[in-house]
Amino acid sequence: MASIDVMSGSVGDGSASTAERGIEPTASARLLSTGSIWVDDSLVPAGRASVSAMDHGLVTGDGVFEAVEIRDGRTFALGRHLARMCRSAAGLGLTSPPVERVREAVGALLEAEPVDHGVLRITWTGGPGPLGSGRVQGKPTLVVAAAPVPLPPPTEEVWVVPWCRNEKGALTGLKTTSYAENVRSLAYARERGAGEALLANTVGHLCEGTGSNVFVVAKGDVLTPPLSSGCLAGITRELLREVFPAVLDCDMPLSALTEADEVFLTSTGRHVQAVAKVDGQVLPNAPGPVTRAAADAFARLRSVTDEP
Repeated sequence: MASIDVMSGSVGDGSASTAERGIEPTASARLLSTGSIWVDDSLVPAGRASVSAMDHGLVTGDGVFEAVEIRDGRTFALGRHLARMCRSAAGLGLTSPPVERVREAVGALLEAEPVDHGVLRITWTGGPGPLGSGRVQGKPTLVVAAAPVPLPPPTEEVWVVPWCRNEKGALTGLKTTSYAENVRSLAYARERGAGEALLANTVGHLCEGTGSNVFVVAKGDVLTPPLSSGCLAGITRELLREVFPAVLDCDMPLSALTEADEVFLTSTGRHVQAVAKVDGQVLPNAPGPVTRAAADAFARLRSVTDEP
């Protein structure tokens, strides 16, 4: 059966590596080209890791995933990520990922490929299926990969894109592999010199970033869009609210971004990150005192536990 090289995305029969086919691997592939990736039930060399070309996650985006922080070779908040992954799978109608097998895969990968600071990507798809939207109840696919990433910069620039999140869609609140909307939105922001794209929802309220939640500080209040806005229930968003309880849910117009005293983002890769510019407009406090206090509270949590 034809397969897809996990690292390059190239179609093959599993008999030739990326290098042997004369294809230049991506930067991430080069980082992992001598390492390993977990596919289904075992570790395999990264250059030979593959899934079926008929995998429904590839054909239709029928899958869910989690991106977990690695620091000092250990995962952070893995339990919360796996719980959300199970919720996303249930929402998509997929079989729930076997949590203990996923933990075994994570442990085996990190033992074989120690990473000081990076990201662990866990992907669970519907497995091989038809060339259409219909799903067959076959064996799901599990892929676990890791890569080093740099520490996040203290500030970020954002751009509001002309598209919106559908807060009433079938995938709302689920972390699925159907990510093309985020890819397009982030490319739009980067073309304008920003590092993250922000989206409104269908009624014009501030929703979220392509891979982050957004917080606004206004007149002493710390505000964030509610889950009903269509945003993802971010793990960092959730943890920050537990250690920084002053945050309030609030539907906000997009104008709140440029009228705010401070704006910051949260995500697995960003932690708590100040926004310095919105659509090219400089914000006066980046990071401001509230953002710094939130970042400090989150940093204290990270310093005392791997499983908050």
